[in-house]
Amino acid sequence: MDINQSLELLAGLSPAQFMRQYWQKKPLLVRQAIPGFKPVLSRAALFKLAAREQVESRLIVQQAKGWRMKQGPMAPRSLPPLAKPGWTLLVQGVDMHDAGAHALLQQFRFVPDARLDDLMISFATTGGGVGPHFDSYDVFLLQASGQRRWRIGRQKDLTLQQGVPLKILQNFEPEEEFVLQAGDMLYLPPGYAHDGIAEAAVGGDGKSADCMTYSVGFRVPSRSELAAELLRRLAEFSEDEEEASTGEGRRRAGRPPRLYQDPGQAATATPAALPAALAAFAQQAVLDALKDPLALNCALGEYMTAPKPTVWFEEPLQDWATEAAKSGQSGVQLDPRTRMMYDSDHVFINGESYRAKGADARFMQRLADQRSLLPHELRKASASALALLDDWHGAGWLRQERPERPGADT
Repeated sequence: MDINQSLELLAGLSPAQFMRQYWQKKPLLVRQAIPGFKPVLSRAALFKLAAREQVESRLIVQQAKGWRMKQGPMAPRSLPPLAKPGWTLLVQGVDMHDAGAHALLQQFRFVPDARLDDLMISFATTGGGVGPHFDSYDVFLLQASGQRRWRIGRQKDLTLQQGVPLKILQNFEPEEEFVLQAGDMLYLPPGYAHDGIAEAAVGGDGKSADCMTYSVGFRVPSRSELAAELLRRLAEFSEDEEEASTGEGRRRAGRPPRLYQDPGQAATATPAALPAALAAFAQQAVLDALKDPLALNCALGEYMTAPKPTVWFEEPLQDWATEAAKSGQSGVQLDPRTRMMYDSDHVFINGESYRAKGADARFMQRLADQRSLLPHELRKASASALALLDDWHGAGWLRQERPERPGADT
């Protein structure tokens, strides 16, 4: 992606300009961000997706007595009637299950993949919404069909309503109001309060148009979350080294385990007191673990690419064809569920890390950035790189694709 090229998606701004002027700073309303946009999924297809076990979905209904929320999966027939106002179906991670949704999400990769999370689709009947609230992350709200009225504001009073299954603001004070039509988009930075209500609308065919809003959300790991996860992974790295040194693990060079010793410990009349020497030993162990920048970066990359608990991969229908890859007769495409990133020393994919340098590193970085390689790019791969791709193909993390030949039967 050319980050200096102006985009209709960003109201004529380039990605570089948008990130400087708006990202995490102020809202941006874009009329016809995607002119003539049509939903990537029909209502029926979205309802069918919400019935799948591995798809996260929620049904939210606003009733006279308050709010009700139900977690999916849920069969289409269990949803309220379309004629009933005030209900919303939210389906998370649609990009991992639909090619069109995945392609749409790629338009937002001017933000690092480590931050880009998923595409959520909200279907709502007239009056439907999830109440005034704020998110801790940035969000792009793209109206896919129908229309929705948004009220937004820089909320100071963050008091939440009590006794409801949602985080709804008690005293919402909107400052601006917009009605989004199909193709319009609203960007909101973290903490900006907003309330979206579906309104009745008529499509170009003269029929009632479904209100569907696509939300592009972003990951915002907290300091405590990162600290806990990285320390756990660093500890696992140390365990691997200790097992290797004692012959219990993979055979590689490792330091002997450093065990706590206290030859100077005196007899104590307060046995429940935590020894100061043990506390110092523990503190030094943490500091030592953090001294290795490669290990820390490795732990971070593995964590940021780890698949969500609901994600699993299917085995390929066909075996990996090494000769086709070598001869430029096939390319590769990462599975939509695959998360792949890199740093200056590693390649990370679906929670695993690999040391990479030189031509192999550049090859893998290109795959991560492009999420695919054309046949002429794949044929340049080294034997070791092809062996890795073979393994990833077998795990279902990528697929091998052969270009269609002119005149081939369809």
